[in-house]
Amino acid sequence: MQLLYGFLLAIIISYLAYKAHSLNKSGAIAALFVGTIIFGIGGWQWAILLLTFFITSSALSRAFKKKKQNLDEKFSKGHQRDAGQVFGNGGIATFFAGLHFFYPNEPIIWLCFSASLAAVNADTWATELGVLNPNPPRMITNLTKTVDKGTSGGISLLGTFASLLGSGLVAVLATFLNPNPTLSITNYFLLITFAGLAGSLFDSLLGGTIQAMYFCPTDNKETEKYPLHTCGTQTVHIRGWKWLNNDLVNFACGFFAVGVALILVLYL
Repeated sequence: MQLLYGFLLAIIISYLAYKAHSLNKSGAIAALFVGTIIFGIGGWQWAILLLTFFITSSALSRAFKKKKQNLDEKFSKGHQRDAGQVFGNGGIATFFAGLHFFYPNEPIIWLCFSASLAAVNADTWATELGVLNPNPPRMITNLTKTVDKGTSGGISLLGTFASLLGSGLVAVLATFLNPNPTLSITNYFLLITFAGLAGSLFDSLLGGTIQAMYFCPTDNKETEKYPLHTCGTQTVHIRGWKWLNNDLVNFACGFFAVGVALILVLYL
């Protein structure tokens, strides 16, 4: 019955998100799958964490539109999420929710689930709020080099602080909703917060090094968009691995956070 209830809730959330233009058709279908697994197998605690990420990220993507209106040309996709973005951000969390079905009393699974969502939430908050920083960001691989706002691999104080807040929000909820607590409240909160922040910074590192990046010769600008820029010009690959797009980088963000959380828990 819980799986059925999860499926029905996932239908409602996916439909509302589609009607609100937060998801396109493929994104809604992917969200239906992700939501069914997380809501139906995990339960209400797991649902709260996923919905916290989805609702806050969707809200932030719509906030400060005037200040962000010139940045869409930088990103490979718009704010209407597709299946790739849904699985990129929620794939790791979905895996651990599914694993919970086989090991319902294993506390490490909740930890990994929470860490992955803390990371993608931190990354989303950093992206959506970091572009509001009054000063241009600096490349994570060379902190003396400034880059245009929205450039993959660019970091700023505001963006890093936003990342910390995004991770901390999920960490607070994960700590108090934890169905099988094994660590102190303080240690659990700090562990997930740090893992989420680390995942977000790893995302920036990949974005500044091996993520596929392109160049628009007409606008003379670097972009994630391929094969066409917003102006309609065909973009040219300039660096990174062609297969490593932003969706896979987001997936790696959550995966890295899980690894950090597992290492830290060994010392706590």
